[in-house]
Amino acid sequence: MSTLPILAEISGNLHVALAAVGAAVGIGLLGSKAAEATGRNPGAAGNILTLSIILAALIEGIVFFAIFLAK
Repeated sequence: MSTLPILAEISGNLHVALAAVGAAVGIGLLGSKAAEATGRNPGAAGNILTLSIILAALIEGIVFFAIFLAK
């Protein structure tokens, strides 16, 4: 009985979990800095919101790549 498939599954799950944690931290930092930037320059709130939405989508894409690569 080989332990290689079990190790491969554990490393795949760990891979996805770490990507999800990294994405959560990234989204948190993005929201924090966007709120800070809006507080400093309220006139640029629209541009900051647009950029934040684009960056949040790119950050979340990392999790989807991790899920795809883990399977």
